[in-house]
Amino acid sequence: MLYKMRILSISILMTMVSLLGHAQSMDTMAVDYTWQVDYTFKGTDFFLCAPNKGKHRPLLRLYRYGLGGKPIRTVKMNQMEDNGWMANVKGDLKGLFYTFDVVGDRKHWVETPGIFAKAVGVNGNRGAIIDMAETNPEGWESDRRPELKSPSDLVIYEMHHRDFSIDASSGIVHKGKFLALTEPKAIAHLQDLGINAVHILPSYDFGSIDESRLDQPQYNWGYDPVNYDVPEGSYSTNPYDPSTRIREFKQMVQALHKAGIRVILDVVYNHTYDITHSNFQRTWPDYFYRKKADGTYSNGSGCGNETASEQPMMREFMIESVKYWATEYHIDGFRFDLMGVHDIETMNQIRAELDSIDPSIFIYGEGWSAGSCAYPAEKLATKANISRMPRIAAFSDDIRDALRGPFSDDHKGAFLAGIAGEEESLKAGIAGMIAHPQVDYNKVNYSKKPWAAEPTQMISYVSCHDDMCLVDRLRTEMPQITTEELIRLDLLAQTAVFTSQGVPFLLAGEEMLRDKKGVHNSYNSPDEINRLDWQNLARYPQVFAYYKNLIRLRKNHKAFRMGDAETVRRHLHFLPTEPCLVGFYIDGREVGDSWNRIVVILNSSKESREVAIPEGSYTVVCCDGVIDETGNEKIEGGKVVVDPQSALIIHN
Repeated sequence: MLYKMRILSISILMTMVSLLGHAQSMDTMAVDYTWQVDYTFKGTDFFLCAPNKGKHRPLLRLYRYGLGGKPIRTVKMNQMEDNGWMANVKGDLKGLFYTFDVVGDRKHWVETPGIFAKAVGVNGNRGAIIDMAETNPEGWESDRRPELKSPSDLVIYEMHHRDFSIDASSGIVHKGKFLALTEPKAIAHLQDLGINAVHILPSYDFGSIDESRLDQPQYNWGYDPVNYDVPEGSYSTNPYDPSTRIREFKQMVQALHKAGIRVILDVVYNHTYDITHSNFQRTWPDYFYRKKADGTYSNGSGCGNETASEQPMMREFMIESVKYWATEYHIDGFRFDLMGVHDIETMNQIRAELDSIDPSIFIYGEGWSAGSCAYPAEKLATKANISRMPRIAAFSDDIRDALRGPFSDDHKGAFLAGIAGEEESLKAGIAGMIAHPQVDYNKVNYSKKPWAAEPTQMISYVSCHDDMCLVDRLRTEMPQITTEELIRLDLLAQTAVFTSQGVPFLLAGEEMLRDKKGVHNSYNSPDEINRLDWQNLARYPQVFAYYKNLIRLRKNHKAFRMGDAETVRRHLHFLPTEPCLVGFYIDGREVGDSWNRIVVILNSSKESREVAIPEGSYTVVCCDGVIDETGNEKIEGGKVVVDPQSALIIHN
């Protein structure tokens, strides 16, 4: 079978040439050097874009195995133009492995699989020559993205592969693997909960797990990229076989799609595992990284380096990488780690390119960096600049910390702890961080002006993989908290998240009342810390029932997901704010909801609160930790009593 592994579009070649100012006229037909491997059974062409170092030509080495052994052949690459190199090797090479050596010498080899590898051997040190068509599971050509009319319809479930399935209590066979998400028990749980998108933590090939030693306990979140366009081998059943990880990743996507669940990939283009050993540095030294004025590497990622998204080749790499995941693996969305390190223009170009594939592909990210970047702040894709990036969303630390307290102090509480002062921040989050006539941004915790042009540009959440999970945070800031009180506040927090006008986001296991033994940053903690205990479903059935019914409530009622800023401003009305109490009502029928007026009141104090509401006859659907849309209880008049540390939702 003929196979061509296309790495990037020809536009990047032209970018490289014009950028460097070294273009040479070519009497022969133009070659797209960004096809890193062009395989047929008769022979394979290898292409590389790398700097011209005079007499030193890049070397191609072929290996029998992905790990160990000496090269079976070494080939000097031929210069096709100033920074373009090619080597042709006759014969059927399928199943072999390769490296490039651009900057090494005879005594010191500096090998890389290249920055555009799409298949690799164990630990990703060597590229692999395979037939990608053979990695497609049966029926892959008919796989389709589940329908999505608006990002406001999403319910995102953030998951780490090991956390979700590794514990014996999960009952899942392929523990910690891509295939776990193809199993009936996993699919049934997600469908029963009601989520329609899984955000999988980094699933590309990363560096902190030794794939050759999977018999030994190892754990990492995976924010240490090595090969950006290849699935991680430790999540496959055989990391030594380059095709297995690819096929099993596709099987996972296919199974989730069949269940009506979209797949969002966590991408980490803002830094590499390190600089010296990175494929970027070994291919084109110092091009892909930002430096400070004194010549040292900038560290906006907090991980020792930051990439330079504004550089034309890096920008094209990012664009083509997400396009590849969207087309080859049918990925439905991308979460950008430390998106604030990247420049606005790159993010907008990524949005435009994905629109050409499918406009429903969702993009969101962290609207901040982990340190100062060597690039002007006004040009960076931070939360403050989200309005300049249409249809790209950012996490709202505003609503997160209004609910649970600041990231910088695990022991300091906020609204959930019954501490007054964050009510206006909570209101801003409920409105989707847009301009709203009843929100005073002078009183909002972090943002003194609205940063979202549309509510779908805000990710609403109270916990994620970073920082403590919600249970641990509540226990830390309220050491004397009882289990009963913890559950009440947990449910109250999620009610604020899921009745907000942003895009709701849920950390996997919160529906089971998960904890991580109080660990703040569990990126490399053992499974005992990070794993989900599925027995909690039986211990705390009321928690899962509430989450499930809360998600269903949001899905059933357009009023909670209007998706348009002007509509929100017209039809979302806040009740008078009181300490530790925020209430609002929505004109449901006006936005196409089956309910007329919908009232939501969040009370975090330890006392019942009487609240004035518009006069009417109401049906109670959420009260004292129970959600029932059928609503048997009725309320008449213009006042209601809200139970302590709970939410009240009524409609007429």
